[in-house]
Amino acid sequence: MLPRTSPPDSPTTRPPPAPDATGTTPAAPDLKTPGLWRRMACWLYEGMLMFAVVFVADYLFSALTQTRHGLQNRHGQQAFLFVVIGIYFTWFWSRGQTLAMKTWHIRVVDRHGRPLTQPRALLRYVLSWVWFLPPLAGIWASGVPMSAGQQTVLLIGWIAVWALLARFHPQRQFWHDAWAGTRLVSTEGARR
Repeated sequence: MLPRTSPPDSPTTRPPPAPDATGTTPAAPDLKTPGLWRRMACWLYEGMLMFAVVFVADYLFSALTQTRHGLQNRHGQQAFLFVVIGIYFTWFWSRGQTLAMKTWHIRVVDRHGRPLTQPRALLRYVLSWVWFLPPLAGIWASGVPMSAGQQTVLLIGWIAVWALLARFHPQRQFWHDAWAGTRLVSTEGARR
């Protein structure tokens, strides 16, 4: 029986591209970036799936801490949910994709097209909070009373701006992906 080998042009056998004159390593040229609308649809679907994860984790936290009121243990609860969501995304991203990403034929890889390590997936998770933290910090720091509707408009406005900023990246990646050394690629039409 012959040993099993990868095809000569597969990302696992191909050496990573050499750094260019600026010292940065170019992305693998054969990795196609999914369109912005498809990535945002995946992002929205991911949010709906996260509702179930947060619901179960919040119930578990409330049961274990005997929390009887929504404002009791609020900071502990938020920290617990941050960790649970981080574990969820880090685990799935280190395996290539979440359920929403699988549905929308999107995979997360490092800049060379290789699967993410858990530390890189964790870095991507921490940096992905740029989607939410600036408007939330602005609302908190401003001290100006805002209705829930105004806060929602501000948050959605920032998310739209952040998503559109991907147009300025050379491979049309979100900037938190560029900072984490990751990228989203299309798996549409790939062999199964």
